[in-house]
Amino acid sequence: MNKKKPFLGIPAPLGYLPGLGRGTTGFTTRSDIVEPSNGVYIPGSALGSGGHEQQEEAVPGHTRAARLLAGAGLRHHWLHHPAAVELEEPEDARIVLSRAVECCPTSVELWLALARLETHENARKVLNKARENIPTDRHIWVTAAKLEEANGNTQMVEKIIDRAITSLRANGVEINREQWIQCPRRGCSALCACGDRGPSCRESLEALLQRAVAHCPKAEVLWLMGAKSKWLAGDVPAARSILALAFQANPNSEEIWLAAVKLESENNEYERARRLLAKAQSSAGTARVFTKSVKLEWVLGNIEAAQELCEEALKHYEDFPKLWMMKGQIEEQEEQMDKVREAYSQGLKKCPHSTPLWLLLSRLEEKIRQLTRAQASWEKSCLKNRRNPGLWLESVRLKYITNMLMAKALQECPSSGVLWSEAIFLEARSQRKIKGVDALKKCEHDLHVLLAMAKLFWSERKITKAREWFRRTVKINSDLGDAWALFYKSEL
Repeated sequence: MNKKKPFLGIPAPLGYLPGLGRGTTGFTTRSDIVEPSNGVYIPGSALGSGGHEQQEEAVPGHTRAARLLAGAGLRHHWLHHPAAVELEEPEDARIVLSRAVECCPTSVELWLALARLETHENARKVLNKARENIPTDRHIWVTAAKLEEANGNTQMVEKIIDRAITSLRANGVEINREQWIQCPRRGCSALCACGDRGPSCRESLEALLQRAVAHCPKAEVLWLMGAKSKWLAGDVPAARSILALAFQANPNSEEIWLAAVKLESENNEYERARRLLAKAQSSAGTARVFTKSVKLEWVLGNIEAAQELCEEALKHYEDFPKLWMMKGQIEEQEEQMDKVREAYSQGLKKCPHSTPLWLLLSRLEEKIRQLTRAQASWEKSCLKNRRNPGLWLESVRLKYITNMLMAKALQECPSSGVLWSEAIFLEARSQRKIKGVDALKKCEHDLHVLLAMAKLFWSERKITKAREWFRRTVKINSDLGDAWALFYKSEL
């Protein structure tokens, strides 16, 4: 007789009110369930307190699942009888829990239980959906960090914790340092280390950095952190002094040179920045250093000096596309369109795989009403850069028969959110929602698709729904300027 496999070590939450949190999920309903392989192990993912975990150790897994589902208040007719949740296999539990989180999207316990039963990639998706539905719960973020550490992705732990702190603070949740200190007891050393690197008093941080650079003078990032700390505190001379010491330890460091230039230019010390860049060109004359020199002169209005520096830089770094772009843009500012075309054409000979250069050339021809040349440049770019969503998007904007071309583009790049977001608005107004649903199925968490859905509801004057989609977009990536701008405009 086969023994039932325990798969879930989670008791029903104390004080949980059955039925609370039930709601619809709009476009996020789970329409299909993939047959995954072995479930992923997340350290410390049992959600009860330590005492409850000990009490539940001897209880079979299917019984614990039944308790959890009953506590969540899933009062569908197919769960009335206790036998409905007497599950013998994790696959059965996964199916029921997938339905459960749709019915109770605010239950943290259900989301984390489902994540524990999924594979690594699917667990990521489950936790992402959980964060969207419950943005104020820290356990979801902590579990995501533990998931990455358990699968050897320790470099992702710090990124997740940084995002967690930013997101939780934005939602009015504060996490104190004591909550991180308990992590080593649960076998999550990387997670605890991130907690130790959390906010502390500036003086302690600077003292620690001072000791660190004494032992590791070649670690550029430590010098840069110390200088930035002083700068943010308003002590610009102290920041200069730290960078001067950093130069002595790392005389040819590009990062330190550029940090010193940024410090001076941000504080309107343009002459200092110019002298630093001149020295940097001789000691660490990289492409980025030359780019910063050209940009500084360009911003200050010294067009001739910027052009001369650009020509000098291209003698050394002719395969650096950004220099060719800057050369063309400076000429365009001077309204020398023939020279702009020449700059972009020469750049593409040296950098044939630079998508931004191809786009600049195509848009230049479109701007001066040379649509035939624009189309020719697009066709040439596609021959040299297969399966490039950015170039296909530019082509769609140029073509008259856009629907046919978009279908071909989506066939070649089926998971490109940029293409799907454009395809939504190429449809007739009555068909845009249908296209939006298709886009969400293909790229559910793509920022461009989420933003397109927000714009769609906004265009239909459904302000409440538009606001909800704008919030989802900026929640996933708060650095997307287009989303914030449109969100602000929609609220005016």
